[in-house]
Amino acid sequence: MLSEPSQHLPVELDLLDVQMWNVYWAEIERRIGPVFARSDARERAMSYLAGLLSPAERKNSWQLAEQSGAPNPYGFQHLLGRADWDPNALRDRLRTYVSDYLAESDAVGVIDETGFLKKGRQSAGVARQYSGTAGKIENCQIGVFLAYASVQGHTLIDRELYLPKEWTDDRKRCEIAGIPDECAFATKPALARQMLQRTLDAGVSLAYITGDSVYGDDHALRLWLEDRKQAYVLARSCDEYVWIGVQQRTIASVLAELREQDWVRLSVGAGSKGERLYEWQQLLLHPPADDAWRRWLLFRRSLSDPSEVAAYTVFAPAHTTLMTHVQVAGKRWTVEESIQTSKSEVGLDHYEVRSWTGWYRHITLSMLASAFLAVIREETGAETAPKKGLSKKVGVSSLARFKARRNLQSG
Repeated sequence: MLSEPSQHLPVELDLLDVQMWNVYWAEIERRIGPVFARSDARERAMSYLAGLLSPAERKNSWQLAEQSGAPNPYGFQHLLGRADWDPNALRDRLRTYVSDYLAESDAVGVIDETGFLKKGRQSAGVARQYSGTAGKIENCQIGVFLAYASVQGHTLIDRELYLPKEWTDDRKRCEIAGIPDECAFATKPALARQMLQRTLDAGVSLAYITGDSVYGDDHALRLWLEDRKQAYVLARSCDEYVWIGVQQRTIASVLAELREQDWVRLSVGAGSKGERLYEWQQLLLHPPADDAWRRWLLFRRSLSDPSEVAAYTVFAPAHTTLMTHVQVAGKRWTVEESIQTSKSEVGLDHYEVRSWTGWYRHITLSMLASAFLAVIREETGAETAPKKGLSKKVGVSSLARFKARRNLQSG
Protein backbone atom coordinates (compact mmCIF):
# COMPACT_ATOMS: atom_id res chain seq x y z
CA MET A 1 0.00 0.00 0.00
CA LEU A 2 1.12 3.57 -0.70
CA SER A 3 2.18 5.02 2.67
CA GLU A 4 4.65 7.80 1.79
CA PRO A 5 2.95 10.42 -0.41
CA SER A 6 6.24 12.31 -0.66
CA GLN A 7 7.29 9.63 -3.16
CA HIS A 8 4.41 10.63 -5.45
CA LEU A 9 4.06 14.38 -5.14
CA PRO A 10 1.55 16.24 -7.31
CA VAL A 11 3.28 18.07 -10.17
CA GLU A 12 2.81 21.52 -8.66
CA LEU A 13 4.36 20.43 -5.34
CA ASP A 14 7.33 18.41 -6.56
CA LEU A 15 9.85 20.92 -5.19
CA LEU A 16 8.65 20.64 -1.61
CA ASP A 17 11.18 19.45 0.90
CA VAL A 18 10.36 15.78 1.52
CA GLN A 19 11.06 15.96 5.24
CA MET A 20 8.66 18.88 5.61
CA TRP A 21 5.98 17.04 3.67
CA ASN A 22 6.29 13.98 5.92
CA VAL A 23 6.02 16.07 9.10
CA TYR A 24 2.64 17.33 7.90
CA TRP A 25 1.65 13.83 6.80
CA ALA A 26 2.39 12.33 10.21
CA GLU A 27 0.21 14.99 11.79
CA ILE A 28 -2.71 14.10 9.49
CA GLU A 29 -2.40 10.46 10.54
CA ARG A 30 -2.45 11.42 14.22
CA ARG A 31 -5.48 13.64 13.76
CA ILE A 32 -7.69 11.20 11.87
CA GLY A 33 -6.51 7.96 13.51
CA PRO A 34 -9.31 7.83 16.14
CA VAL A 35 -11.96 7.86 13.37
CA PHE A 36 -10.96 4.31 12.42
CA ALA A 37 -11.45 1.55 14.99
CA ARG A 38 -9.29 -0.91 13.05
CA SER A 39 -5.68 -0.28 12.14
CA ASP A 40 -6.11 -1.78 8.67
CA ALA A 41 -8.90 0.71 7.88
CA ARG A 42 -6.74 3.57 9.14
CA GLU A 43 -3.77 2.47 7.03
CA ARG A 44 -5.97 2.05 3.98
CA ALA A 45 -7.48 5.52 4.50
CA MET A 46 -3.98 7.02 4.63
CA SER A 47 -3.09 5.12 1.48
CA TYR A 48 -6.25 6.39 -0.21
CA LEU A 49 -5.34 9.96 0.78
CA ALA A 50 -1.84 9.45 -0.59
CA GLY A 51 -3.35 8.22 -3.83
CA LEU A 52 -5.59 11.30 -4.05
CA LEU A 53 -2.44 13.43 -3.70
CA SER A 54 -0.57 11.43 -6.34
CA PRO A 55 -0.22 12.30 -10.05
CA ALA A 56 -2.65 9.50 -11.02
CA GLU A 57 -4.75 10.76 -13.93
CA ARG A 58 -7.98 9.42 -12.47
CA LYS A 59 -8.51 9.13 -8.72
CA ASN A 60 -10.88 6.15 -8.65
CA SER A 61 -10.29 2.89 -6.77
CA TRP A 62 -8.78 1.10 -9.79
CA GLN A 63 -6.29 3.86 -10.56
CA LEU A 64 -5.38 4.39 -6.90
CA ALA A 65 -4.83 0.66 -6.43
CA GLU A 66 -2.46 0.64 -9.40
CA GLN A 67 -0.71 3.72 -8.03
CA SER A 68 -0.25 2.07 -4.64
CA GLY A 69 0.96 -1.24 -6.02
CA ALA A 70 -2.09 -3.17 -4.79
CA PRO A 71 -3.12 -6.13 -6.98
CA ASN A 72 -6.77 -5.00 -7.10
CA PRO A 73 -9.06 -2.19 -5.88
CA TYR A 74 -11.02 -4.31 -3.41
CA GLY A 75 -9.37 -2.79 -0.34
CA PHE A 76 -10.27 0.73 -1.38
CA GLN A 77 -13.77 -0.32 -2.37
CA HIS A 78 -14.19 -1.86 1.08
CA LEU A 79 -12.96 1.39 2.67
CA LEU A 80 -15.58 3.41 0.79
CA GLY A 81 -18.36 0.89 1.28
CA ARG A 82 -18.45 -1.65 4.09
CA ALA A 83 -15.61 -0.66 6.45
CA ASP A 84 -16.62 0.55 9.92
CA TRP A 85 -16.01 4.30 10.12
CA ASP A 86 -18.07 7.48 10.14
CA PRO A 87 -17.36 10.10 7.46
CA ASN A 88 -19.06 12.73 9.64
CA ALA A 89 -16.49 12.11 12.37
CA LEU A 90 -13.79 12.64 9.75
CA ARG A 91 -15.53 15.82 8.61
CA ASP A 92 -15.45 17.15 12.17
CA ARG A 93 -11.70 16.52 12.40
CA LEU A 94 -11.20 18.14 9.01
CA ARG A 95 -13.02 21.24 10.25
CA THR A 96 -10.82 21.40 13.36
CA TYR A 97 -7.68 20.92 11.26
CA VAL A 98 -8.61 23.81 8.98
CA SER A 99 -9.57 26.01 11.93
CA ASP A 100 -6.27 25.30 13.68
CA TYR A 101 -4.20 26.39 10.70
CA LEU A 102 -6.21 28.90 8.68
CA ALA A 103 -8.26 30.67 11.37
CA GLU A 104 -8.56 34.46 11.26
CA SER A 105 -11.01 36.79 12.96
CA ASP A 106 -12.32 38.00 9.59
CA ALA A 107 -12.81 34.53 8.08
CA VAL A 108 -15.79 34.09 5.76
CA GLY A 109 -17.98 31.03 5.24
CA VAL A 110 -18.85 30.62 1.55
CA ILE A 111 -21.70 28.43 0.26
CA ASP A 112 -22.03 26.96 -3.22
CA GLU A 113 -23.04 23.81 -5.04
CA THR A 114 -21.50 21.81 -7.87
CA GLY A 115 -22.63 19.06 -10.20
CA PHE A 116 -21.13 15.60 -10.64
CA LEU A 117 -22.08 14.21 -14.06
CA LYS A 118 -23.25 10.60 -13.85
CA LYS A 119 -24.69 7.93 -16.12
CA GLY A 120 -27.67 5.77 -15.17
CA ARG A 121 -30.15 6.09 -12.32
CA GLN A 122 -28.58 4.13 -9.46
CA SER A 123 -26.13 6.62 -7.92
CA ALA A 124 -27.63 8.24 -4.82
CA GLY A 125 -29.39 11.48 -5.70
CA VAL A 126 -28.71 11.31 -9.43
CA ALA A 127 -31.38 12.96 -11.60
CA ARG A 128 -31.92 15.15 -14.63
CA GLN A 129 -31.30 18.54 -13.03
CA TYR A 130 -29.51 21.80 -13.69
CA SER A 131 -25.76 21.68 -13.16
CA GLY A 132 -23.78 24.89 -13.04
CA THR A 133 -20.73 22.78 -13.87
CA ALA A 134 -22.25 21.81 -17.22
CA GLY A 135 -24.26 25.02 -17.62
CA LYS A 136 -27.39 23.06 -18.50
CA ILE A 137 -29.71 20.28 -17.36
CA GLU A 138 -27.78 17.02 -17.15
CA ASN A 139 -27.96 13.64 -15.48
CA CYS A 140 -25.97 14.39 -12.36
CA GLN A 141 -25.62 14.49 -8.61
CA ILE A 142 -25.51 17.87 -6.85
CA GLY A 143 -23.31 18.47 -3.83
CA VAL A 144 -23.70 21.56 -1.62
CA PHE A 145 -20.43 22.74 -0.05
CA LEU A 146 -19.21 25.13 2.62
CA ALA A 147 -15.75 26.66 2.27
CA TYR A 148 -13.69 28.41 4.95
CA ALA A 149 -11.88 31.46 3.56
CA SER A 150 -9.36 33.68 5.32
CA VAL A 151 -6.21 35.55 4.38
CA GLN A 152 -4.34 32.37 5.32
CA GLY A 153 -6.08 30.29 2.65
CA HIS A 154 -9.35 28.68 1.69
CA THR A 155 -10.66 25.13 1.47
CA LEU A 156 -13.85 23.08 1.79
CA ILE A 157 -14.95 22.08 5.30
CA ASP A 158 -18.43 20.57 4.90
CA ARG A 159 -20.66 18.93 2.29
CA GLU A 160 -24.16 17.60 1.74
CA LEU A 161 -25.62 15.56 -1.11
CA TYR A 162 -28.82 17.08 -2.52
CA LEU A 163 -31.69 14.60 -2.93
CA PRO A 164 -34.42 15.62 -5.42
CA LYS A 165 -38.03 14.87 -4.50
CA GLU A 166 -38.12 12.01 -7.00
CA TRP A 167 -35.67 10.30 -4.64
CA THR A 168 -37.13 11.20 -1.25
CA ASP A 169 -40.62 10.25 -2.47
CA ASP A 170 -39.35 6.77 -3.43
CA ARG A 171 -38.19 5.12 -0.20
CA LYS A 172 -37.46 1.82 -1.93
CA ARG A 173 -35.05 3.53 -4.27
CA CYS A 174 -33.46 5.27 -1.29
CA GLU A 175 -33.08 1.96 0.52
CA ILE A 176 -31.26 0.40 -2.43
CA ALA A 177 -28.81 3.35 -2.52
CA GLY A 178 -28.25 3.17 1.25
CA ILE A 179 -29.91 6.50 1.98
CA PRO A 180 -31.02 6.61 5.66
CA ASP A 181 -34.74 6.53 6.37
CA GLU A 182 -34.58 9.86 8.19
CA CYS A 183 -33.34 11.72 5.09
CA ALA A 184 -36.29 13.78 3.90
CA PHE A 185 -36.35 16.31 1.09
CA ALA A 186 -34.31 19.43 1.84
CA THR A 187 -33.68 22.39 -0.44
CA LYS A 188 -30.12 23.51 -1.15
CA PRO A 189 -30.49 26.50 1.23
CA ALA A 190 -31.76 24.10 3.91
CA LEU A 191 -28.68 21.92 3.39
CA ALA A 192 -26.50 25.03 3.63
CA ARG A 193 -28.20 25.90 6.93
CA GLN A 194 -27.44 22.41 8.28
CA MET A 195 -23.75 22.85 7.47
CA LEU A 196 -23.60 26.36 8.87
CA GLN A 197 -25.32 25.29 12.07
CA ARG A 198 -22.84 22.44 12.58
CA THR A 199 -19.92 24.75 11.92
CA LEU A 200 -21.08 27.59 14.15
CA ASP A 201 -22.22 25.24 16.95
CA ALA A 202 -18.74 23.67 16.87
CA GLY A 203 -17.30 27.05 17.81
CA VAL A 204 -15.91 28.08 14.43
CA SER A 205 -16.02 31.86 14.19
CA LEU A 206 -17.16 33.27 10.84
CA ALA A 207 -17.23 37.03 10.47
CA TYR A 208 -19.58 36.76 7.49
CA ILE A 209 -21.47 34.26 5.35
CA THR A 210 -21.67 34.76 1.60
CA GLY A 211 -23.14 32.87 -1.33
CA ASP A 212 -25.01 33.27 -4.59
CA SER A 213 -28.68 34.02 -5.11
CA VAL A 214 -29.73 30.38 -4.67
CA TYR A 215 -29.04 31.02 -0.98
CA GLY A 216 -29.58 34.78 -0.79
CA ASP A 217 -33.11 34.54 -2.16
CA ASP A 218 -34.09 32.11 0.59
CA HIS A 219 -35.92 34.13 3.24
CA ALA A 220 -35.77 31.33 5.82
CA LEU A 221 -31.97 31.12 5.60
CA ARG A 222 -31.54 34.88 5.91
CA LEU A 223 -33.91 35.02 8.90
CA TRP A 224 -32.09 32.15 10.61
CA LEU A 225 -28.74 33.92 10.19
CA GLU A 226 -30.20 37.14 11.57
CA ASP A 227 -31.65 35.34 14.58
CA ARG A 228 -28.14 34.07 15.32
CA LYS A 229 -26.67 37.57 14.85
CA GLN A 230 -24.55 36.15 12.06
CA ALA A 231 -23.47 38.75 9.51
CA TYR A 232 -23.92 37.96 5.83
CA VAL A 233 -23.53 39.36 2.31
CA LEU A 234 -25.77 37.23 0.10
CA ALA A 235 -26.47 37.71 -3.61
CA ARG A 236 -30.09 38.42 -4.62
CA SER A 237 -32.05 38.10 -7.85
CA CYS A 238 -33.25 41.43 -9.24
CA ASP A 239 -36.87 40.25 -9.42
CA GLU A 240 -36.86 39.64 -5.65
CA TYR A 241 -38.48 42.08 -3.21
CA VAL A 242 -36.95 44.14 -0.40
CA TRP A 243 -38.42 46.49 2.20
CA ILE A 244 -37.25 50.11 2.06
CA GLY A 245 -38.86 51.89 4.96
CA VAL A 246 -42.50 50.73 4.89
CA GLN A 247 -42.53 50.11 1.13
CA GLN A 248 -41.91 46.74 -0.54
CA ARG A 249 -40.17 47.03 -3.90
CA THR A 250 -38.40 44.87 -6.44
CA ILE A 251 -34.64 45.12 -6.46
CA ALA A 252 -34.81 45.96 -10.18
CA SER A 253 -37.00 49.02 -9.50
CA VAL A 254 -34.56 50.26 -6.86
CA LEU A 255 -31.67 49.79 -9.27
CA ALA A 256 -33.44 51.85 -11.93
CA GLU A 257 -33.58 54.87 -9.61
CA LEU A 258 -29.95 54.91 -8.47
CA ARG A 259 -28.09 58.13 -9.21
CA GLU A 260 -25.16 57.88 -11.59
CA GLN A 261 -22.95 60.13 -9.45
CA ASP A 262 -23.34 57.86 -6.42
CA TRP A 263 -21.43 54.91 -7.87
CA VAL A 264 -18.07 54.35 -6.11
CA ARG A 265 -15.20 52.46 -7.72
CA LEU A 266 -13.67 49.88 -5.35
CA SER A 267 -11.53 46.76 -5.66
CA VAL A 268 -12.58 43.37 -4.33
CA GLY A 269 -8.93 42.29 -4.35
CA ALA A 270 -6.15 41.31 -6.69
CA GLY A 271 -6.84 38.89 -9.53
CA SER A 272 -4.65 37.24 -12.15
CA LYS A 273 -4.87 40.43 -14.26
CA GLY A 274 -4.53 42.98 -11.48
CA GLU A 275 -7.08 44.62 -9.19
CA ARG A 276 -10.67 43.41 -9.66
CA LEU A 277 -12.42 46.76 -9.89
CA TYR A 278 -16.18 47.36 -9.90
CA GLU A 279 -18.52 50.24 -9.17
CA TRP A 280 -20.65 49.97 -6.02
CA GLN A 281 -23.65 51.55 -4.32
CA GLN A 282 -25.54 50.62 -1.19
CA LEU A 283 -28.60 51.92 0.63
CA LEU A 284 -30.25 51.09 3.91
CA LEU A 285 -33.17 48.69 4.06
CA HIS A 286 -35.85 48.33 6.73
CA PRO A 287 -33.88 47.97 9.98
CA PRO A 288 -33.86 44.87 12.17
CA ALA A 289 -35.22 45.01 15.71
CA ASP A 290 -31.72 45.23 17.22
CA ASP A 291 -30.43 48.81 16.85
CA ALA A 292 -26.85 47.56 16.80
CA TRP A 293 -27.44 45.89 13.42
CA ARG A 294 -28.40 47.14 9.97
CA ARG A 295 -29.61 45.76 6.65
CA TRP A 296 -28.34 47.16 3.34
CA LEU A 297 -29.03 46.59 -0.34
CA LEU A 298 -25.69 46.48 -2.13
CA PHE A 299 -25.17 46.80 -5.89
CA ARG A 300 -22.08 45.91 -7.96
CA ARG A 301 -21.68 47.18 -11.54
CA SER A 302 -19.18 46.05 -14.16
CA LEU A 303 -16.81 48.70 -15.52
CA SER A 304 -16.70 47.18 -19.00
CA ASP A 305 -20.47 46.57 -19.24
CA PRO A 306 -22.56 48.88 -17.01
CA SER A 307 -25.67 46.81 -17.77
CA GLU A 308 -24.10 43.92 -15.86
CA VAL A 309 -25.22 44.52 -12.26
CA ALA A 310 -25.31 42.17 -9.27
CA ALA A 311 -27.31 42.78 -6.10
CA TYR A 312 -26.73 41.66 -2.51
CA THR A 313 -28.54 41.88 0.80
CA VAL A 314 -26.22 42.70 3.67
CA PHE A 315 -26.88 42.11 7.38
CA ALA A 316 -24.08 43.39 9.60
CA PRO A 317 -23.25 45.49 12.66
CA ALA A 318 -24.26 49.12 12.20
CA HIS A 319 -20.67 50.41 12.19
CA THR A 320 -19.43 48.31 9.26
CA THR A 321 -18.33 50.09 6.10
CA LEU A 322 -19.09 49.74 2.41
CA MET A 323 -15.51 48.55 1.87
CA THR A 324 -16.07 45.67 4.29
CA HIS A 325 -19.19 44.59 2.43
CA VAL A 326 -17.37 44.83 -0.89
CA GLN A 327 -14.52 42.66 0.36
CA VAL A 328 -16.90 40.00 1.67
CA ALA A 329 -18.83 39.95 -1.62
CA GLY A 330 -15.49 39.45 -3.35
CA LYS A 331 -14.83 36.25 -1.35
CA ARG A 332 -17.40 34.25 -3.30
CA TRP A 333 -14.76 33.08 -5.77
CA THR A 334 -12.98 31.16 -2.99
CA VAL A 335 -15.57 28.39 -2.85
CA GLU A 336 -15.61 28.08 -6.64
CA GLU A 337 -11.82 27.78 -6.67
CA SER A 338 -11.85 25.36 -3.73
CA ILE A 339 -14.27 23.08 -5.59
CA GLN A 340 -12.38 23.33 -8.86
CA THR A 341 -8.96 22.68 -7.34
CA SER A 342 -10.38 19.76 -5.35
CA LYS A 343 -11.63 18.29 -8.60
CA SER A 344 -8.42 18.88 -10.53
CA GLU A 345 -5.88 18.13 -7.78
CA VAL A 346 -7.41 15.46 -5.55
CA GLY A 347 -10.17 13.82 -7.57
CA LEU A 348 -13.25 15.24 -5.86
CA ASP A 349 -15.32 14.17 -8.87
CA HIS A 350 -13.41 11.01 -9.84
CA TYR A 351 -15.37 8.58 -7.71
CA GLU A 352 -17.27 5.60 -9.11
CA VAL A 353 -19.27 4.73 -6.00
CA ARG A 354 -23.07 4.70 -6.20
CA SER A 355 -24.13 4.52 -2.57
CA TRP A 356 -24.91 7.34 -0.14
CA THR A 357 -22.16 6.15 2.20
CA GLY A 358 -19.62 5.82 -0.61
CA TRP A 359 -20.29 9.38 -1.79
CA TYR A 360 -19.79 10.89 1.66
CA ARG A 361 -16.65 8.85 2.31
CA HIS A 362 -14.91 9.69 -0.95
CA ILE A 363 -15.93 13.36 -0.87
CA THR A 364 -14.75 13.81 2.74
CA LEU A 365 -11.41 12.11 2.09
CA SER A 366 -10.94 14.26 -1.00
CA MET A 367 -11.76 17.41 0.99
CA LEU A 368 -9.19 16.38 3.61
CA ALA A 369 -6.53 15.88 0.91
CA SER A 370 -7.31 19.34 -0.49
CA ALA A 371 -7.17 20.90 3.00
CA PHE A 372 -3.79 19.21 3.52
CA LEU A 373 -2.46 21.03 0.44
CA ALA A 374 -4.02 24.34 1.55
CA VAL A 375 -2.33 24.04 4.96
CA ILE A 376 1.05 23.20 3.45
CA ARG A 377 0.82 26.23 1.20
CA GLU A 378 -0.07 28.49 4.09
CA GLU A 379 2.47 27.15 6.57
CA THR A 380 5.43 27.04 4.18
CA GLY A 381 4.64 30.20 2.29
CA ALA A 382 4.72 28.22 -0.95
CA GLU A 383 2.82 29.88 -3.77
CA THR A 384 1.76 27.98 -6.83
CA ALA A 385 1.07 29.06 -10.37
CA PRO A 386 -0.62 26.86 -12.96
CA LYS A 387 1.86 24.63 -14.83
CA LYS A 388 4.84 26.50 -13.40
CA GLY A 389 5.48 24.80 -10.08
CA LEU A 390 6.31 26.50 -6.80
CA SER A 391 7.77 29.96 -6.74
CA LYS A 392 10.22 28.93 -4.04
CA LYS A 393 11.49 25.79 -2.39
CA VAL A 394 10.87 24.99 1.26
CA GLY A 395 14.19 24.66 3.01
CA VAL A 396 15.55 23.26 6.28
CA SER A 397 15.10 26.59 8.07
CA SER A 398 11.39 26.53 7.21
CA LEU A 399 11.14 23.04 8.63
CA ALA A 400 12.81 24.13 11.86
CA ARG A 401 10.41 27.05 12.22
CA PHE A 402 7.46 24.76 11.57
CA LYS A 403 8.58 22.27 14.24
CA ALA A 404 9.11 25.04 16.74
CA ARG A 405 5.62 26.43 16.12
CA ARG A 406 4.04 22.98 16.54
CA ASN A 407 6.19 21.85 19.51
CA LEU A 408 7.67 19.01 17.46
CA GLN A 409 11.09 17.51 18.11
CA SER A 410 13.96 18.61 15.91
CA GLY A 411 15.96 16.24 13.78
